[in-house]
Amino acid sequence: MSTTILLGPQRFTTTVGSTVRALGVTGRIAMVNSGWEERESDDAELAGHLDGRGVNLRLHHRMMDVLSKDEHFAAAARAFRDRMDELRTFYGIRLQAAIDAVQAVAHRTSIHAVGPIAEESAMEAVREVDRWYAAELDELYRSVRATAPPDESGTIGWHRGEIGAVLDECEAVVIAGGNVRTLLWTLRVFDVELRPEQSVVAWSAGAMALTDEVVLFHDFAPQGVTAAELHDRGLGRLPGIVALPHAKRRLQLDDHERMSVLARRFAEHRLLLLDDGAVVRFPDGATDLPAGARVLDRTGHVTVVGAA
Repeated sequence: MSTTILLGPQRFTTTVGSTVRALGVTGRIAMVNSGWEERESDDAELAGHLDGRGVNLRLHHRMMDVLSKDEHFAAAARAFRDRMDELRTFYGIRLQAAIDAVQAVAHRTSIHAVGPIAEESAMEAVREVDRWYAAELDELYRSVRATAPPDESGTIGWHRGEIGAVLDECEAVVIAGGNVRTLLWTLRVFDVELRPEQSVVAWSAGAMALTDEVVLFHDFAPQGVTAAELHDRGLGRLPGIVALPHAKRRLQLDDHERMSVLARRFAEHRLLLLDDGAVVRFPDGATDLPAGARVLDRTGHVTVVGAA
C-alpha cells in the first residue's frame, strides 16, 4: 500500500528530498506545482530535491492551452470564476456576522445557564452558513459541468490522456503549494487521479488539496483579523482532516478562545498544524493522525497526538 506524507512549508526548511528518499522511491516522480501559476516552469530547484527524477505535469500550462483553444469551455470557466467570487463575497458577509454573534454571546454574562445553550446555537448557525456555501458551490460545479462538460472537450481529453500516461509511469507524486484555488481547479479539470499504489508527498496548498475540506485562514492579514473560510472540497485522500499550513504565522495560537471557536466549528474534523519541519506520515493507506502530529483541540490549545 502507498504512503501519504504531509510536510510543513518548504520555503525555509526543505524536507521534501529527504522525505522522498526515505520512502525508497527509485522510479519517476510526478510533480504537481500548478499552484505556482506562471512560475510553474521554474521547477529546477524542486526537481533537484528529487534527484532529477521529477516529471512536471504542467497542469497550469495545460490549462492555459485549454482556455486559448476551447472558447466554449473558457467562457464557462470565466462565468464560474465570477459567480464563485460573488458567492464568496456574500458568504464572507454572512460568516463574519455569524462569528461575531458567537463571540458576543460568549462574552455575555449568563445568570440562569442560558449562555452555553445560546453559544452552541450560535455556533450551529456558523456551521449552517458553511453548509449553505458548500451547497451553493456544489451547484456551481454542477452548472459548469452541464454547460461545458470537460469530458466533451477534445483539448481537455488530449491533455488528460498525456497526464494519465505520465502518471502510469510514476512511482510517486509530489504536490507543492501556491494558489490553492488554481491548484484545485487544474486537478479537477484534468481529472488527476492519484493511483492507490502511488506514495504522495504534499505541502502547503498541496497538503490542503488532499483533504476533504479546504479552509482558508489568516489572522494576520493586511485587512485585519477575519474569520477562517471554507473554500472548497479537496481530493479526499485524507478525509476528516483540515490542514493548517503556516499555523504559527497565520493563526493567533495564543488566543485560545478564538482557536476554540475554530476547532468547535469543524468539530467533525481534526485540525492539523503544519509548521516548518513538520513531517506527518500516513502509511499503508491510513487516515488516522499518527503519534507526534500537532493538532488544535476543542479548548483551543495545541496538543500532540499520542502525548501522555
